[in-house]
Amino acid sequence: MIEKYKKNPIIRPSDVKPSREGYKVVGALNPGAILYRDEVILLIRVAERCEQINGYVRTPLYRFENGKSYPDIMEFSRDDPEVHLKDTRGVIYKGKGYLTSISHIRLARSKDGISFKVEENPFIYPVSESEKYGCEDARASLIDGRYYINFTVISEDSWATALAVTDDFQHLERKGIIFHPENKDVAIFPEKVGGKYIALHRPNNSGFGRASIWYSESPDLLHWGNHKCLIRPRDTKWESMKIGGGAPPIKTPEGWLIIYHGKGDNSVYSLFCLLLDLKEPYRVIRRAKEPLIIPTEPFETEGFFPNVVFSNGVVELNNRVYIYYGAADESIGLAITDIDTLLMSF
Repeated sequence: MIEKYKKNPIIRPSDVKPSREGYKVVGALNPGAILYRDEVILLIRVAERCEQINGYVRTPLYRFENGKSYPDIMEFSRDDPEVHLKDTRGVIYKGKGYLTSISHIRLARSKDGISFKVEENPFIYPVSESEKYGCEDARASLIDGRYYINFTVISEDSWATALAVTDDFQHLERKGIIFHPENKDVAIFPEKVGGKYIALHRPNNSGFGRASIWYSESPDLLHWGNHKCLIRPRDTKWESMKIGGGAPPIKTPEGWLIIYHGKGDNSVYSLFCLLLDLKEPYRVIRRAKEPLIIPTEPFETEGFFPNVVFSNGVVELNNRVYIYYGAADESIGLAITDIDTLLMSF
């Protein structure tokens, strides 16, 4: 049985303090999740917009000076003929694009996995031009006693995936970009397989097919190769547009358990289960035909981007599996189940 927590959403934008004056939090979503000591830590994507002033278009951005970065605001007069509102997510000024919102990663901590306290300051935020338009959708893996966090970075060069490592969720060591543009939805396995680090990733497909989930190997977590397309979208209403990986895999006696997302008809996002071989993770054992979770509740079907459930954070706690998911690109929901139920979903 999979139970959506009755008091969902567990975190709303109103629960998060803006990172600076003049910013407004419009999304607290898509959290990575990890157990750290006696806590569950969520790595929340916090999306912020500028508070608007009549007669002006205001957009957030980061500036980089003397080796430091800080969030700032750009203002354009609505009457300026060089200003063009691309859509709700972008502004074009003198031919150059800017986002109407920008994201960073914020930590939230909980003893029970349900009630969280969100920290006031960003944990991961743009520090270089390659991250200029934000840091999004973190995933965390505990490997050999260290916590590796990969996250999507956005810039004028599109999106890519970067890696950082921490021992205490206070200090952060950045490792740089590990999957070049355009690649995201990276999930790193929590242990080596056959002496190699393993990751799933999702390169963009602008060619003859649809975006799919790929497999890759690395000797050091920085250099990735032996890429293989693992699974492609099926011709169903749930996966008709694309698919992508979710949280780092869970090791079970039957195989590596993956919860991935599909984008289907009418841009509806849902979650599915996938099982990979323990010794040969590029080999698919089983793939669920029906979704594990679909958007049904108002906070999932109504919001910034309606009809979305998107998970990149799962933890095992008290013999249960806690699935944290972004809902409607706006808030965070929780679903609780167990390994046996997930393995029976195929």
